[in-house]
Amino acid sequence: MHPALERFLQQFKATSDAIIDSWFVCDAERNIVDYNRIFYAMFPRHEARTLKGRKCADVLRLSICHSSCIAEQCWREKRHVRLDEITGQPLGHPDDQPQRHFVLSAIPILDDHGNSVGALEIQRDVTDEALVQDKYRRMLDNEARERERLMGQIRARTKELLDTNQLLLKVQKELVAYKRGLAL
Repeated sequence: MHPALERFLQQFKATSDAIIDSWFVCDAERNIVDYNRIFYAMFPRHEARTLKGRKCADVLRLSICHSSCIAEQCWREKRHVRLDEITGQPLGHPDDQPQRHFVLSAIPILDDHGNSVGALEIQRDVTDEALVQDKYRRMLDNEARERERLMGQIRARTKELLDTNQLLLKVQKELVAYKRGLAL
């Protein structure tokens, strides 16, 4: 392990217990070198025991891992990167299970010369919030469709009332004309 990465881990671990989200640290080859209990708990025990040394993309399987890896983005830009609503599935979970939703955050770990030697990635699982938003969106869509259906009924009934009113006016005119004709 690179000495700068070891230094970072020593310093980071002094305060890392305050982080309530899952996190892992990977080296420049994207091999996991450390993680917290929350990250460990995302996996079945038999998979969790083998996390160290494995490629992060192989264990977390996020939708962005192969096309736009967040660690590579933070290394390229040499700054913090945050990505919202990223879907994926931790290794060991059946593929037919619903995808998990994450907010990801990564910072580069640099050596004394400014070269990237690793990254800290934090994952916030927002699956429950995403499900609530999805249900809310579906509810709003259903209400919009129902509102449109009711508006259509109101328009049709209003047209019927106007047509009936026109017919009533016509009959009233004929009645007035008939009464005038009788009076003569």
